[in-house]
Amino acid sequence: MTENPEQHRHPGEWPVQPVDTGADQTEHDQLYVQRAQEHALREMVLGSIRHDLTQQPTPAAIRTAARTWKDAITNLADELINTRRNER
Repeated sequence: MTENPEQHRHPGEWPVQPVDTGADQTEHDQLYVQRAQEHALREMVLGSIRHDLTQQPTPAAIRTAARTWKDAITNLADELINTRRNER
């Protein structure tokens, strides 16, 4: 597939041209990349949870799985909080 540089592509359309992330980026560019990475990670995690929930056979099973995810996330947060407090 040859790509015509004159042809207009919409944002997010494939194939995406590589981005030069060299050391000459400004602070604004670095913050933009960081936010984009954090957003992508969040979407991947939520996508995994959504996939698990869609695998449940009934609405009640979906609710139970959601509560299990919620409890696991809350327990993880509590562990991290305790670890941070003990570091002081």
